Amino acid sequence: MAIGFQFIISLFSLFSVTIAFAPILPRFPSSAVSAELKHRSHCTQNGLYRTKFFTQILDHFNFNPQSTQTFQQRYLINDTFWGGAKKNAPIFVYTGNEGNIEWFTQNTGFMFENAPPFQALLVFIEHRYYGKSIPYGGNKAVAYANTSTLGYLSSTQALADYATLIIDLKKNLSAHDSPIVVFGGSYGGMLAAWFRMKYPHIAIGALASSAPILHFMDLVSPDIFISIITQDFKSESENCYKVLKGSWKLIEETAKKPGGMELLRKTFRICKSDDFGTDSLASWLRTAWIYTAMTDYPTPSNFLNPLPPYPVKKMCEAIDSSVTKNNTLGKLYAAANVYYNYTGTTTCFNLDDDSDPHDLGGWQWQACTEMIMPVGGSNKNSIFPEYEWLYEDREAYCDSFYNVTPRPYWITTEFGGHAIDRVLKRFASNIIFFNGLRDPWSGGGVLKTISKSVVAIVAERGAHHVDLRYSSKEDPKWLKDIRKQEVKIIASWISQYYRDLKTNS
Repeated sequence: MAIGFQFIISLFSLFSVTIAFAPILPRFPSSAVSAELKHRSHCTQNGLYRTKFFTQILDHFNFNPQSTQTFQQRYLINDTFWGGAKKNAPIFVYTGNEGNIEWFTQNTGFMFENAPPFQALLVFIEHRYYGKSIPYGGNKAVAYANTSTLGYLSSTQALADYATLIIDLKKNLSAHDSPIVVFGGSYGGMLAAWFRMKYPHIAIGALASSAPILHFMDLVSPDIFISIITQDFKSESENCYKVLKGSWKLIEETAKKPGGMELLRKTFRICKSDDFGTDSLASWLRTAWIYTAMTDYPTPSNFLNPLPPYPVKKMCEAIDSSVTKNNTLGKLYAAANVYYNYTGTTTCFNLDDDSDPHDLGGWQWQACTEMIMPVGGSNKNSIFPEYEWLYEDREAYCDSFYNVTPRPYWITTEFGGHAIDRVLKRFASNIIFFNGLRDPWSGGGVLKTISKSVVAIVAERGAHHVDLRYSSKEDPKWLKDIRKQEVKIIASWISQYYRDLKTNS
């Protein structure tokens, strides 16, 4: 989730027999980090959002002495367009993902662009344990030290944070009757949907974009994520699919030959200082294929890395190009270069770069406790080597890394998931679930409308929370139409709220 999410999510898998079991964390080459940080600075300098902090309680669900500790939770606010409390103007709240909240504002232009017509106040709340919202005095080393301190990092605690902060904010603004609409993408989208379900007295509705609330044990196949990625590439080119599928064996065979490792280093422009192996090269390539499929947007983007429109197509064009006709390794490099070096500014790649510029590290804990999402299985038709995802592997990893045993069924116990259509039809309302079928996370999304007010919007060519991105004149008609539909639905929620408010006043 980045994923948010994005979320950007740890993938626990074994795509190659040479790779030891470990979570595959996000990788961001230095050139992309620089671009993102510059954009972040630009937003701050131009005062797009003001940064504030809220004194948040550490534990909402217990009365132990330690539970009463507090920390400073960051949130960003923009009141430029707000109609004010006297008009009961709405408040749009973004339920923060697994990372720095400033980063996620860059991919949620939908909220900013629709604030003026709705006269809405914009609020982006940072998730606890991410960014600058670190408990234990803001000391990340202490907060991440062990299970005793990390134990307060959970989705339920985060939702309670949002509820507490929103209630206090409305009180301070004397905006008691201003309607709240929550927004989120990826893991943030899951939180938005769950917030509407758990706190309907606070939020009148939720736009949950690319929210894989069904991507849990016994609900989806562990192969679905990789199957969608495979189909993304295969739909562009059969040759592209075959090259990617055969690449892992080719890399292993090349490495075994005399001078093979040096050939791989030269072909993929791996920095001389990088003591790489075939496992790190395979991981580097997997990251490119996975994240490109997730962010296969119809316009240029810079969310994960700078990318061209429809980057999956660009990758396959690079593979099918006559320039690399007789050089399969060269084809793989040309495709990976689309993701890692589209700007052409990077001269070499450090495959072991484990930098975390967007503060995503806490997700590994969540993926070892409650967010047990079966991701990474691949069948014989996959572009990745065949692999069976097993819960036991995740359990063993989490025990060795954190000395913690996951709770694989807690999320579906807490929020539901089984028979979702029947359950949500009975008690849920005012939720939009958007999913793009190019997005591998759509396999765990709500793809069918459940009721008049629990609506699924599906885009065949859509990618990961593409609807929340800033609009562009190059946007295809289908994307423009989806955003218009979402605005219309949100407007209906707010209109109904005002009618109810008038009737009950």
